[in-house]
Amino acid sequence: MPLLLAGLLTQPSLAEPRAVAATPAAVNGQLAVCGVKLCNQYGKPIQLRGMSTHGLQWYSQCVNDASLNALATDWTADVVRISMYVQEDGYETDPAGFTNLVSSIIDKVSARGMYAIVDWHMLDPGDPYYNLARAKTFFSEIARRHNAKKNLLYEIANEPSEVSWSRIRGYAEELIPVIRAVDPETPILVGTRAWSSLGVSDGATEAEVVNNPVRAGNIMYTFHFYAASHGTEYLNALSRAADRVPMFVTEFGTQTYTGDGGNDFTMAQRYLDLMASKKISWTSWNYSDDFRSGAVFKEGTCSGGSYTGTGPLKPAGVWVRARINTPDDFPTS
Repeated sequence: MPLLLAGLLTQPSLAEPRAVAATPAAVNGQLAVCGVKLCNQYGKPIQLRGMSTHGLQWYSQCVNDASLNALATDWTADVVRISMYVQEDGYETDPAGFTNLVSSIIDKVSARGMYAIVDWHMLDPGDPYYNLARAKTFFSEIARRHNAKKNLLYEIANEPSEVSWSRIRGYAEELIPVIRAVDPETPILVGTRAWSSLGVSDGATEAEVVNNPVRAGNIMYTFHFYAASHGTEYLNALSRAADRVPMFVTEFGTQTYTGDGGNDFTMAQRYLDLMASKKISWTSWNYSDDFRSGAVFKEGTCSGGSYTGTGPLKPAGVWVRARINTPDDFPTS
C-alpha cells in the first residue's frame, strides 16, 4: 500500500486522486453478468475503462511496478487487459514461463485494486480449436492459482478469423466447462467472428451471435474496433448487439486496424459515447512504447521509467488517458 499512497500524493491527475479503499475492485467486488450488462457485487450495471498491454513476449518491460502505479493512480484506470499471445513467439514457446508471467502480473494488478482481463491472445491461426488443448491447460492453471480473487475476467479467444461462428461457439462450449470446474464465478469473454467484429468484417452481422448464443452462463461477447478503419456500420452493429447480448470491447484504437497511422478521434468519440450510454466496458490498445501510433507511450519510455502525466505520451495516449481519467459511476445501492 505505501507505493499507492505515495502515488496519490505525488502523481498529477485529471481527476481527483483515488483513495486506496475506493479502488474499482474494492467498490465493485465480484463481477457477474446480469441480463445484457456487467454488474457488480450489488447487482448494479457498471462500465470498466482501462488499457490493454501489448504482447508480453515483446513488451513485458512496460508492465512493471511504476507503470502499473501510474495506470492505477495517475490514469485512474479500472481494468488492465493482460495480452498474452499464444503463437508469435508467445505461450507455445514456453508455457510454464508465460503462465508464471501472467500470474505475476495478475498479482500486481490486483494489489493496485484494478480488474485484470486474462487475454488468450490467439491470432494466427484464427481457428481457436488449434489451441484448445493449450487453452485448457493454461486457464485451468490460472484459475487454480487465482480463483479466490474477485477481480478477474477470462478472455478465451482474442480474434477468431477465417472460421464460422458455430466453430467459435463450439470451442467456447468445450473450454468453459473446464474453467468452471475450477472457477465457477469469473466472467468469461468470448471472441466473435472476423477478428471480434461480430462478423461484420466478413460481411455478416451480429445476428449470428444473437440468434445462436454460447450455451453457458456468466459470459460476454467481445468486439474490437479501430476508429480510422471501422466506421458507422461497425458502430451500429455494436449498438444493436449490446441491446440483445452482453458485450465487452476488449480492444480498440483511434487509428487503423494495424494499430498505426493517423488518429480519428471524432469517430473514436462516437464509439466512447455509445459505450458510456450502454455501459459497455472497454480496454484500449495498447499500454507500451511500440513505435506505432496506437502505443500510448513515446518510444524509449519503458526504459526510462517515468510514466505519469502527459509528457511521455503520444497523441493517442493523451486522448485515451483523458477519457479514462474521469470519475467512475459505480452504483452501490
